[in-house]
Amino acid sequence: MTDISQLALSILTAVPLFGAVMVMVLNPGCRHYSKRWSLGFSLVATFGALLICYGFEPGKEGFQFEEEYLWLKNPVVYYHLGVDGISIVFLLLTALIIPFSIALSKSPDSNPNLYFSLLLLLQCGLTGTFTALNFFHWFLFWEASLIPAFFLVRLWGGRQRAATAGTFFVFTMVGSIAMLVSFLALYFALGTFEFNELAEFGRQGLLTEAISQHVEIAGLSANKLSVLVFSGVFLGVAVKIPLVPFHSWLPDTYTQAPTPVTIVLTGVMSKMGVYGMIRLLLPIFPGQIRILQDVLLGLAVLTIVYGAFAALQQTDLKKMLAYSSINHLGYCALGIFASVTVVGTEVHWITEKASALNGVVLQCFSHGITASALFFMVWILESRKGAGRKLGGFSGLRSKAPVFCGLCGVAAFASLGLPGLSSFVGEFLIFKGAFSLAPTAALLSIPGLLVTAVFLLRFFQITFCGPCPAESNHFADLNSKEILTAVPLMALIVILGVFPDILIRLINPKAIEIIAHLAP
Repeated sequence: MTDISQLALSILTAVPLFGAVMVMVLNPGCRHYSKRWSLGFSLVATFGALLICYGFEPGKEGFQFEEEYLWLKNPVVYYHLGVDGISIVFLLLTALIIPFSIALSKSPDSNPNLYFSLLLLLQCGLTGTFTALNFFHWFLFWEASLIPAFFLVRLWGGRQRAATAGTFFVFTMVGSIAMLVSFLALYFALGTFEFNELAEFGRQGLLTEAISQHVEIAGLSANKLSVLVFSGVFLGVAVKIPLVPFHSWLPDTYTQAPTPVTIVLTGVMSKMGVYGMIRLLLPIFPGQIRILQDVLLGLAVLTIVYGAFAALQQTDLKKMLAYSSINHLGYCALGIFASVTVVGTEVHWITEKASALNGVVLQCFSHGITASALFFMVWILESRKGAGRKLGGFSGLRSKAPVFCGLCGVAAFASLGLPGLSSFVGEFLIFKGAFSLAPTAALLSIPGLLVTAVFLLRFFQITFCGPCPAESNHFADLNSKEILTAVPLMALIVILGVFPDILIRLINPKAIEIIAHLAP
C-alpha cells in the first residue's frame, strides 16, 4: 500500500471535520456559501468512500485499510481503524445520505454556518463510528454524533424542539452511560478495549469466567453478572435503533427535526444501533444472547408489529414514517437474534444464518435509502402551499404532479418490499433465515409486513389517486433541481433491487466469518 492508502480512513474521517471548521469561520454575511462549502467537503468525503470501496477486496480475511497506533500507555489504548465487508456498507450509506441532506437543506435564517458545520461534524462522527476497532475512540465517535444531532434539533426544530431535543439527549445518554459502564467492566476483567481481542474471549467462552474473577456484585452469580454486563451494551444500541420499549424519543424527534436532519437520523444514525449489534453484541456476547434469546426475539417481534400498527394510526406523515422506521429496523433485530440459534453444523444451517445476516445489512442500506426518499417526498408536500404534511391534506396529485407521483411511488413500493426494488431482497433474506432458525418469531412478525403494506398504500391512494380538489390545483410538480436531488436515490432503489449482489458480495464473506465465530 502507498502511504496515502495507509491513512485513508483517518483522512476520510478528517475531511468533514476540517470542513466543519472551515464553514464555521466563514464570513456570516456569506450565508449562501456555507451550504456550498459544506456540500463540497461532504462530496469529497463521498468520493473518498467510493475510492475505498473500489480498493476493497471482497473475501479477504480480516480488516482492510487498517491503521493501528499506540495512543495511550495507561490504560493501553490503540488508535485502531479498519473496514470489513459489513462496515464498508455503512460507510457508503453515510457518504450518500449526508450530502443528500445538505443538498436538501435551505440555509436557515439564523446561524447557517453553524447549521452546516453541525451536519459535517455529524458525518465525521458517523464515519469514525463505522471504522473504529477500539472501544475507547469508537465511543468518542459514538458520542460525537449525538452532540450535533441534539443541537440541530434544538436550534432549528419545530415548536416543541426544546422538550423533544431534551428527551432525545436523555434517552441516548442513558444508553451510552450503560454501555460505557459495561465496557469498563470488560476492561477491568480482560485488560483490553480492542474489539478483536474481546471477540476472541467471546468465541472461546471465557468471558463469563473472566468477568466473575475481576468484577463482583453481591448476590450475582457469574452467569448473571455476564448477562448484566451484556445488558448495558444492549441498552446502548437498543436505544439508538430504537427497539420497543426504548423507542419513545424517536417519533417526536423525527417530527420536530428539520426534514433534512430527520433524513440523517433515520437514514444513518438509527443504523448505528444495528451496526453496534453486529460489531459488539454478536462477536463478544454470543453466549449471553443465547441465554436471553427468547426475550430478545420477543422485543424484535414487538418492534415490528407495534411499529407497523402505530404507523397505521398516524395522520402526520412524518410521524407515520417515524413509526415505519421502527418497524423496518425491527426486521434487522429479528435477523440478528435469530442468527445465534444453536443448530447443526451442516452447510444448510450456515447458509440460513448467513442469509439472515446478509439480509440485515442489506435492509439497513435499503431502508436508509428508501426512508430518506420518503421523507424527501414529505418535505416536498410541506414546502408546497397547502395543507402541509397531514394525511388527506392533498389528494388527486397524480394528475397535477405526475413526476412527483412516480418517484414517490417508487420509494413507497420499495419500502413495502415490492419484488424488483431494494427492500425486497433484505426482507426476504431475513425471513428466509428467521423461518428456519426462529420460526415462531418469524411467524408472529408477519402482521408487521402486512400492515406496512396497508399504511403505505393508504398514503399513496389518498395523496395521489381520486379526484383533484380545488386546493390541489396549484400544486407544482418537481422542478429540475428537485428531480436531480431525488434521482440518485431512486436509481439505487432500482439497481439494488435488480442487482443486490453489488452489496452481497461485500457482505457475505464477513457474514460467514461471523457465523463461524458464533459456533458454540
